[in-house]
Amino acid sequence: MKFEKILIKTGENHVATLTLNRPESMNTFSSQMALELNQALIDLDSDPLVRVILLKGAGRAFCAGIDVTELSGKTAIEYREWIERMEQPLVTISKLKKPVIAQLQGVAAANGMGLIAAADLVIAADNSRMGLTAINVGLNCVGPVIPVARCVGRKKALELLLYGKLIKAPEALSLGLINKIVPKQDLDSLALQWAEELAKKSPIAVQIAKTAFYHSEDMSYQAQFAYMNEAFARLCTTDDAKEGVNAFFEKRPPVWQEK
Repeated sequence: MKFEKILIKTGENHVATLTLNRPESMNTFSSQMALELNQALIDLDSDPLVRVILLKGAGRAFCAGIDVTELSGKTAIEYREWIERMEQPLVTISKLKKPVIAQLQGVAAANGMGLIAAADLVIAADNSRMGLTAINVGLNCVGPVIPVARCVGRKKALELLLYGKLIKAPEALSLGLINKIVPKQDLDSLALQWAEELAKKSPIAVQIAKTAFYHSEDMSYQAQFAYMNEAFARLCTTDDAKEGVNAFFEKRPPVWQEK
């Protein structure tokens, strides 16, 4: 696929930077951008040189939601296909083996907030805000609220969904929507540094950890332990696990075999 609304940059540090590139529209989701983003995530997940995906927005906002200029003139079936296309990247992230870190600057609204909540980890500028704002124009964010609710719980998720208010970074941090807040001017460098730190871990260990976490999330308590223990047992048979333990005892940096 030719990418026009997405920028992809890969470096020697095993981090791929994926940028939403509609700054003139505050990176709102067009159908084209949604398709490109979803495909780019899948492509990077299969790239052997990539261990971590850093997701950001061009310009002053991360993503202000869905481009409402595409809203009119559809049948009910077409609306369903359209909204599923817009929300597919939120689902795809949970299916990737590799972790996705979102770098939040400015505003993340509606589907943009859903994308932040769907990311595995989030680093945010101190002036950033987010909200499920569609209710303010007579719509709603019943799709994006799904990953949001998994972060904040039912009561707060419903409040965000029904009132449509933007919350600031400190509140988002306290609710578990983001992992850390950094000064706006340092966001680019610190986000990349954080992604590079994760990329130094055993790729196999990271990928098994993420995959097992999402697969077991909706299991019963006992079943979840059984599934996680099986995942751990599989990890113990890998070359990376053996190399990591040997490096620990030999007091040297590990050289990951990625198998």
